[in-house]
Amino acid sequence: MRNNQAFGYEEESEEINLTPMLDVVFIMLIFFIVTATFIKEAGIQVDRPDTVTAESQQDAAILIAISAADEIWIDRQERDHNDIRATIERLHLENPKGSIVIQADENSTNEMLVIVLEAAKGAGVKNVSIASDDD
Repeated sequence: MRNNQAFGYEEESEEINLTPMLDVVFIMLIFFIVTATFIKEAGIQVDRPDTVTAESQQDAAILIAISAADEIWIDRQERDHNDIRATIERLHLENPKGSIVIQADENSTNEMLVIVLEAAKGAGVKNVSIASDDD
């Protein structure tokens, strides 16, 4: 038997080159990270009032919760009602196409709900919804 290396032949590699596949996977991963929409959670659980005419909201980017003790929670932190507009403006700049959903506890006051609605209007957000439990 002859040695192929003696004649200048090299053995062919039977390994599969995974580099192009890994490149595609990394590009897809970067694409999905860049295009993903992240929802800002409110941070507390509230008892929403029951309704009959509720509609589903698809593009909620900012969730604002008003507790029974009239505490306002945005992005898992309690906020002072004087700082709500600035917080909404900052979050709205991160996702201009997103909307706001206000989750007001059924025992919260209307005053806090109006304060949050006015802050959203002052921040330039056009799509604001109030969450409820539908039966």
